[in-house]
Formats: sequence, C-alpha cells, structure tokens
Amino acid sequence: MAVRLRVTELTITAPDPRALARFYARLLGRPVTTEEGPAPGEPPEAGWAQIKAPEGSGEITLNFEWERRWRRPRWPAEPGAPFATQHLDFQVTDLDAAVAHALEAGATLAPVQPQENVRVLFDPAGHPFCLFL
Repeated sequence: MAVRLRVTELTITAPDPRALARFYARLLGRPVTTEEGPAPGEPPEAGWAQIKAPEGSGEITLNFEWERRWRRPRWPAEPGAPFATQHLDFQVTDLDAAVAHALEAGATLAPVQPQENVRVLFDPAGHPFCLFL
C-alpha cells in the first residue's frame, strides 16, 4: 500500500510570531485565524499564530511560532552567519505591483536580485521570500 503525504501547513519561527503573522496577513489579504499569547514565564512577544488557507484553495496554512534563540538569517548566506534554510515563493501576475504591495505591507527589498523575473524580499523578521512571474 502506497503512503500518500500532502503538505498542508508550514511553520515559520520568529522572534515575534504574532507580529509576523499580521505581516503575512496584510501581504496575502487573509485574516490571522488563530493567535495565542506567551506561555507563563515567556516574554510578551512569545506565542503562536496561524493564517489558515482559504477552504478549497489548495494553498497551505501558515503557522508562526516563537523561537527563543532567534537570529536573523543572512541572504545571500555569509560564512559564520545564520542562513535561511528555506523560503516562501509567491507567484504573481504583476511583479512591480506585487513588490509595491509587499513593501507597503512591511517587507524590504533585498539588495541582491539574482533573476530578472523574480524579486527577493525580506519579511520583518528577516526571512527571505520571493515574488515571481
């Protein structure tokens, strides 16, 4: 019997997961669907949040989880610095408009842009993500 695996959710660690969830909510035009504060003894920025995928969309749900030892990744990678082990890619129909929207939502444009039809940006926690045609 074959085992079927399907990606349904992605969890992103961050120094302030609820704030990062609000950024991605603005970026994607989706509401933050779940938000929990810190556990006893954790700092105020700790906690967890979720942006559920729209029902039947085929998209994935994004979870945001507090990371106690967060260090902002460097992209492109640099020796001795933390680096991004994965990133989100978003297909867009108008690259310039999508970049403007992402910047307005709180992203920053990466200084290195390796491809003509792709834009690399950073979310407020420093995770790189790509917009592509």
